[in-house]
Amino acid sequence: MTITEATRQYVRQRAKYLCEYCHSPEQISTSRFTIDHIKPRSLDGTDDVNNLALACSRCNQRRYNFTVGSDLETQAEVALFNPRSQQRQEHFIWTEDGTKILGVTAIGRATCDRLDVNDERYQGERSIQEARGLWIKAGCHPPSDDPREMQ
Repeated sequence: MTITEATRQYVRQRAKYLCEYCHSPEQISTSRFTIDHIKPRSLDGTDDVNNLALACSRCNQRRYNFTVGSDLETQAEVALFNPRSQQRQEHFIWTEDGTKILGVTAIGRATCDRLDVNDERYQGERSIQEARGLWIKAGCHPPSDDPREMQ
């Protein structure tokens, strides 16, 4: 089944034009974000709007068809963050400077690791943290209702 343009627009608006995993703003991207299947089609996921999330290409590619990740703190295998059934603010916070996402639960930590949302595996290359610093200077990051780490 093909996802209609009306469904794509609904998913984008519902997500407030933010990647539902790393909360990057679509407005600063050079391309439209993709529609991600929370339960991948390859694992019998459907095109129902409750199984769809807006994802930047980085998160979509790194998520691939994974539904679980490893919590590096407890070594437990846990389900990845589900933006349809879980509240983002319960699992993630931004560092005080707004350049890094921290997982504060097993689900948050496993999702951060699986999607490498802070580009910690790509040291030396231009990282998402550098880009976030520029977005902060431009006044479009982080989203105002996202929680931040307190010093």
